[in-house]
Parts: sequence; C-alpha cells; structure tokens
Amino acid sequence: MNKFDPEDNELKGLIDNNKKWAAAVMAEAPDFFSNIANKQEPKILWIGCSDSRVPANHIVQLGPGEIFVHRNIANVVNHTDLNCLSVLQYAVDVLKVEHIIVCGHYNCGGVTAAYGNGQYGLIDNWLRSIKDVYRLHSEEIEALETDQQRIRKLVECNVINSAENVTHSTIVQNAWANGQSLTVHAWAYDIEDG
Repeated sequence: MNKFDPEDNELKGLIDNNKKWAAAVMAEAPDFFSNIANKQEPKILWIGCSDSRVPANHIVQLGPGEIFVHRNIANVVNHTDLNCLSVLQYAVDVLKVEHIIVCGHYNCGGVTAAYGNGQYGLIDNWLRSIKDVYRLHSEEIEALETDQQRIRKLVECNVINSAENVTHSTIVQNAWANGQSLTVHAWAYDIEDG
C-alpha cells in the first residue's frame, strides 16, 4: 500500500499514483472506464464514518462504481441532516439501490468524544445525537465493566440508531410501500482485525 508523503506539497505523488492505478486497471479491463463513465448502477448505499481508516470500497473489496457512499463523523443519520437525506433519496429513488449499509466502527473518535464530557466546539452539536443514543441505552451501557466495553457498546447502539432512522425516513418507507426491494443493514467494523 502507498503512504502519503507529507513533503509532497504539490501532491505530485497522488497524481502519479492515479496514473499508475488507471494504467493497471486499463491493462486488466480495457473497457472499465468507458463502461462506468456514462452511468453508475451501484446496488449498495454505504453510510459510514469519515474516519480515514474505514474506506468503504477497500474493506469490502469492491471497485469504483459498486458502492454509493455517504460519510460523516460517527456515521450519524438524523432527520435534520439534509445532506444525508439527499444522498439517501438519490440512492433509493434514482439509483434504486437494494442495500443500505450503515457502518460504524470501533475506536471511533466521534463516539469516544460523545461518551466523554469534553467540549470540542461546533462538533458538540453533531455529537449531541450520539449522547442521546447513550441516554436511551444508559442502563445497558453502564452495566458494562470498562470504558472500552461501554464505548464499543455505544458504537453498536449508534449504528443501530442510525439504521433505524434510515428505516423510519419517508424515503425508505415510501420505497417499501411501492414494493421496492431494499434492505437496511447495521454493521460495526473492527479496525483492529479488519
């Protein structure tokens, strides 16, 4: 795997990497780029965390064009986030995805921050919804012995909450009412073992 060179202020290494990657793809599948250039037909919408250690396509070994992706801090889905809802609507109504995966991950900085009592600025408003998830599941979470176990449980509860918010959206409700094949999944990815 390539590593970013922090001394590469002009990002030449990234451009070179792209050229090498494109050449390798063309050598393996000469029509690949022309096939995906004019349309996308992913069957999966991925709603995940912005964390750089959890790249959707890489961890499930799918190539470009296979997954429609939305990412934000701690994979939060709420009914006031017009960005997320716009992605959801486009994926369901236009692309006709068949699976929506809400994928959280252990060792999530956003969930860890929400678990604590620190103040971080503007992001505190975003983390509020995770604190609400904690409040709703506090008995279950607080029954665990260590902070690490509690944070892992909060990751899971947050993923489930976001997936439930997806299912309660009018976008998904209307798709189901119209007979569209659509399944919502809640996943928790473990960075420590892939």
